Amino acid sequence: MSGSPQFAFLFDLDGVIVDSMPVHTEAWQRYLKQSGLAAEYVAERMHGKHNHELVGEFFGPGLTPAQIEAHGSAKEALYREMMQESLEARMVPGVRQFLDHHAGVPKAVGSNAEPANVNFVVDGAHLRPYFQAIVDGYQVERPKPHPDIYLKAADLLKISPSRCIVFEDSPLGASAGRAAGAKVVGVETHEALENVDYHIRDFRDPGLEEWLAGIKF
Repeated sequence: MSGSPQFAFLFDLDGVIVDSMPVHTEAWQRYLKQSGLAAEYVAERMHGKHNHELVGEFFGPGLTPAQIEAHGSAKEALYREMMQESLEARMVPGVRQFLDHHAGVPKAVGSNAEPANVNFVVDGAHLRPYFQAIVDGYQVERPKPHPDIYLKAADLLKISPSRCIVFEDSPLGASAGRAAGAKVVGVETHEALENVDYHIRDFRDPGLEEWLAGIKF
């Protein structure tokens, strides 16, 4: 594509490209049980939070930064082990076809996830060629719901955030896209979203292409 791109797509990872939240939940439950802790209400407590926050909630105060990091890393290693055999089956329906169909549109991943998990999905599902930029929550000072991840992704794609379309599955992520000045498509993999420009259940939505074609920047 010559010159400046007309628009770009920015994708969250978990819940948008891969339906990983059930596996994250089960991984936390297993890890907490292995650690001798109660594993109740995990799903309700974890959505949109960083591991250091979750470790503090689950294990309580008093841990050193090294202990917090160790618990978070151990849980994520368990998650990747559990996801290994089911990664392709857990791709959000239609996402690979959508990426193929819009091969000429600049694209980036913008996720709060740790780098190892982002790389695991992007490389394990052979998605890296689709994306010209990948930004994780450890590359910015403020993760979602702040706009920093999407602002950095737009900058790497050399396009104004106002000409980006963000695909998000969580209220925190949708807020980040809004705060960046982008249009937001709510991918309602697990919950209905408010304050988005368009709603889809997954990328097979019959109205998505028509909506995209009608956008005026």
